[in-house]
Amino acid sequence: MPLQAVMLVVDNSESSRNGDYTPSRFDAQVDAINILFDSVTQGNPESSVGLMSMGGKGPEVLSTLTTERGKLLEGLHRTKKKISGSSHLATGIQIASLALKHRQNKSQRQRIIVFVCSPVADDEKKLVSLAKKMKKGNIDIDFILFGDLDDDDVQKKLEAFNNVVKGNDNSHLVVVPPSGKLLSDQLISTPIMMGEGASGGAGGSGMAEGGGGDFGGFDFDPSADPELALALRMSMEEENARQARAAQEDEASKGKTDLEDIKEEGENQPLLDKRGGPSGDKKDKDGDDKMDTS
Repeated sequence: MPLQAVMLVVDNSESSRNGDYTPSRFDAQVDAINILFDSVTQGNPESSVGLMSMGGKGPEVLSTLTTERGKLLEGLHRTKKKISGSSHLATGIQIASLALKHRQNKSQRQRIIVFVCSPVADDEKKLVSLAKKMKKGNIDIDFILFGDLDDDDVQKKLEAFNNVVKGNDNSHLVVVPPSGKLLSDQLISTPIMMGEGASGGAGGSGMAEGGGGDFGGFDFDPSADPELALALRMSMEEENARQARAAQEDEASKGKTDLEDIKEEGENQPLLDKRGGPSGDKKDKDGDDKMDTS
């Protein structure tokens, strides 16, 4: 995985109390955030993750960018007590982008992952304008739309945003249909966690059901066993990194061997001859030893 700075935006609006996900939509997000944190930080130890909410009275930064899981869990615990109101999607994305600008490592790729489980009040025109701004700032935006929403306009608005912001297929819209599975388990097989090898629909959107992935030639459906899918992906990434290191070491070793094969003149000549004297040109030595009897 690339070096990233990721802001996770949780939906703590009144709709997050809904129990269509066990035990509630909010708790389903908490579980999914744990999986996302592992995916980002294990993919690259120097990547960092931040957290904010977009419901209640307004968006709130719960944790700045960090590599400590405990700070995110503490923020989630605080915001669970503030579940109320409606979501403020556009404002939440803008604040998340400002948090990313203050990242210490400027080489980190900027990314925002937004959970949406409630109606979106922002109009489509406003969201499209914001999407253009995010694309100009090279910020990847991922949406996770889940829950049984009566308002079909929510998905249309997110699709319009995604169609504008996506560049090099780095931004995704994942729609998780209601089911008996955990939200976190369904996310594992999506492009947000699996990359472009996972199943994805047209327009950069992906459904969290079915689909395959790049598992090194294995005929494997990641949705059948999400935990195994994640383990396989991590194993493949580690193996690719090992092979890359081995190739570099072989190249360096080959260059070193070539240099050692270049020997100076007389390098193989022993220091002492058979009689224990200094080795050298025998012809010269014999000439020097002869006495002048004339």
